[in-house]
Amino acid sequence: QVQLVESGGGLVQAGGSLRLSCAASGRTLSRYAMGWFRQAPGKEREFVAAINWSGDSTSYADSVKGRFIISRDSAKNTGSLQMNSLKPEDTAVYYCAANRYGGVWSSITEYDYWGQGTQVTVSS
Repeated sequence: QVQLVESGGGLVQAGGSLRLSCAASGRTLSRYAMGWFRQAPGKEREFVAAINWSGDSTSYADSVKGRFIISRDSAKNTGSLQMNSLKPEDTAVYYCAANRYGGVWSSITEYDYWGQGTQVTVSS
């Protein structure tokens, strides 16, 4: 079983930056793809970014492209999401996820393991 734990969320002003981290335990994720999703109040969970198992392919939602950067450190079994130029509409609970297929999927159903989420609040 894989456990994912997110950290790094918080309150930030518009235009600021945050770096989210995802620590995995229970199994090495070196062959797993990792993704980030978010869910705002009253909205469905949506795709934010994904990185494949080898780290050489990434995918981003249009809403965050050019502002967010996803990365991973397979040796440390961790993933990160660097969020820059944050906007109030980025406010949500952010979830880390992993999928055993290894690809940069954007569908929630493709992911096998999920963290509990970390709150990101961007004030205007």
